[in-house]
Amino acid sequence: MSAIAGAWRRTAAGAGLLSPDGVVAPTIFAEMSAAAVRTGSINLGQGFPDEDGPAEVLEAARAAISAGVNQYPPGRGFPDLLAAISEHQHRFYGLEIDPATEVIVTAGATEALTATLLALIDSPDDEVVVFEPYYDSYAAAVALAGARLRTVPLRRGDFQPDLEVLAASVTDRTRIILVNDPHNPTGTVFTPEVKAEVIRLAHQHDAIIVTDEVYEHLVFGAPHVPLVTLPGAAERTLTISSAGKTFSATGWKIGWVHGPADLITAVLTVKQYLTYANGSAFQPAIAVGLRLPDSFFSDAVAALARKHEILGAGLRSAGFEVFAPQGGYFTVADATALGGADTAAFCRAMPEKSGVVAIPMSAFVSTEHQGDYAGLVRFAACKRVEVLEEAAARLAAAEF
Repeated sequence: MSAIAGAWRRTAAGAGLLSPDGVVAPTIFAEMSAAAVRTGSINLGQGFPDEDGPAEVLEAARAAISAGVNQYPPGRGFPDLLAAISEHQHRFYGLEIDPATEVIVTAGATEALTATLLALIDSPDDEVVVFEPYYDSYAAAVALAGARLRTVPLRRGDFQPDLEVLAASVTDRTRIILVNDPHNPTGTVFTPEVKAEVIRLAHQHDAIIVTDEVYEHLVFGAPHVPLVTLPGAAERTLTISSAGKTFSATGWKIGWVHGPADLITAVLTVKQYLTYANGSAFQPAIAVGLRLPDSFFSDAVAALARKHEILGAGLRSAGFEVFAPQGGYFTVADATALGGADTAAFCRAMPEKSGVVAIPMSAFVSTEHQGDYAGLVRFAACKRVEVLEEAAARLAAAEF
């Protein structure tokens, strides 16, 4: 096997994409989406909205295209978007960010995360600590960077980590502590105690904190509190977010990362050899979006909360135990009472039995912790109300 092929296979294995016989298997997301098409089921598997975002943002993109904003933007991003990100962080969180040196625009949050890991991992002995279940790209990005993935399981139910387990998992080998808050796939919001412990451990072991906050404007019941705003965090924290979830424009892939200038420069050094730049006409549009009035953001979170309520009611009627999310696109439910302890098998049977597609929690869990999350299924609530009402009716009528 060539060195290139070997490296590729190590990355694929780290991401969980190889079957036991070494064949690259399709992801469960692709499999379930194909099942939705084949059976005419409602696809509550993949987390993308089925309706457009605010008209002002869409029109700004059209205007930018018409005005000729169609070539490469600066590598850091258009200055107006950098300024809008800085303004946004001050407006909502009281942060002071230099738009010229402390923020860059990326091809979504996934590129921001990948560029960050590639830039900051120094050695194959470096470890990246993540909370499990975890968004599926994390393992791939860690493997691509050549580091070791170390997971901290979230307790079933409240989906918070045991602080003693967290402390034991962060060592002097830890290069990065990756915190996804609000959390995908569980919908949890980490407690102040968890965030404080992350900061304490980062100082103790000289680790960098990287936060994935793409659901920052979709938190129910209380405002989002970025970890970087807490005492002792700013000097060693890189904050990642994106426009896709907030403005229902997931295909535009406009994200950003901000933090100390030296760390941002390191990330930019890698980013310039990945995409260099992206989304020329979309960048001015997202600048418009970030400057929308407070009513847009409050209305968006209220609308999503209602959608979760509709979905949750349907799941409960069907016999699922529902864990009400604190934020984000997804509702997690326990199918054990319906015979769904093997969630992969249960989800594969769901399209025929209910006309609804969902994703098993096993897709977000390492092999060693599969049993801890048996029976758990993730449903996307980021769909039109009428679609969720139909899905709820189908679930309530299904015979599992």
